[in-house]
Amino acid sequence: MIRPVKFGFNAETAVNNAFQVKNDEADVQDKAVKEFDAFVKLLRENGVDVTVVEDTVEPHTPDSIFPNNWISFHDDSTVLLYPMYAENRRKERKQHVIDKVSEEFSIDRTIDLSLYEKENIFLEGTGSMVLDRDNKVAYACLSPRTSEKVLQDFCEQTGYIPVLFHAVDGNGQPIYHTNVMMCVADKYVVICFDSIQDDEEKIKVINAILQTGKEIIDISIDQMNHFAGNMLQVENGQREKLLVMSTQAYQSLTDKERQKLGSFNRILHSSLETIEANGGGSARCMMAEVHLPRR
Repeated sequence: MIRPVKFGFNAETAVNNAFQVKNDEADVQDKAVKEFDAFVKLLRENGVDVTVVEDTVEPHTPDSIFPNNWISFHDDSTVLLYPMYAENRRKERKQHVIDKVSEEFSIDRTIDLSLYEKENIFLEGTGSMVLDRDNKVAYACLSPRTSEKVLQDFCEQTGYIPVLFHAVDGNGQPIYHTNVMMCVADKYVVICFDSIQDDEEKIKVINAILQTGKEIIDISIDQMNHFAGNMLQVENGQREKLLVMSTQAYQSLTDKERQKLGSFNRILHSSLETIEANGGGSARCMMAEVHLPRR
């Protein structure tokens, strides 16, 4: 997780991120840091090993708090770097972040897909893709930030099977990142099927999920707009599975949905309203999960 030093509304990403809401608050950075620190504290209190890396003032990277878009870590000691849509987000690829992670974890190989930026096509990490790591399936909704060509390259180099589809928000606009409408956990999948308008694509996604033996929990567009799709299942030091989300997402769930999710694993939630509004991302976007083997 990257602790921000100059967090704020990013106009370059707002062009295709409908979840961002610009406001004129003068203390956005201070509020974001407080939310970040409280979130990290909650995770650590529940036994989650969190590597926090301080962002740098220069170059200015207003979205550095969302590292999962530019980097991912895999259990075969591989690190992947991704092509980013916004030019100022490309500056988030900072070596000191990788160096910090490598102090504790083993990195033997780097796959650098960022060269696709020269072709003006993109794949923004585990924002663009929601990975079922156990079954090697990469779910992805196409958008200006998610290119089929780059996704195919990712899958060929990592052994994943792509499941491509189109998804739109309540206004019919393409959803910028798959991870705002879908979360894959060990035994279940949270997904907003109302956002997939093509019936054949919807059936394709349903079948892909059912083939992995996971239970489907369908959320509404309104719940998705409150970041209920932007969850991540993590594992703590006691090998206990935890489902992590924002308080806004948690409050949007029905009692029945909370009970159902809670039957699989404990739920953790933290208030991230400033980060969500200005950044257009939530709890899942803030965590770049580390699957690398320990040194």
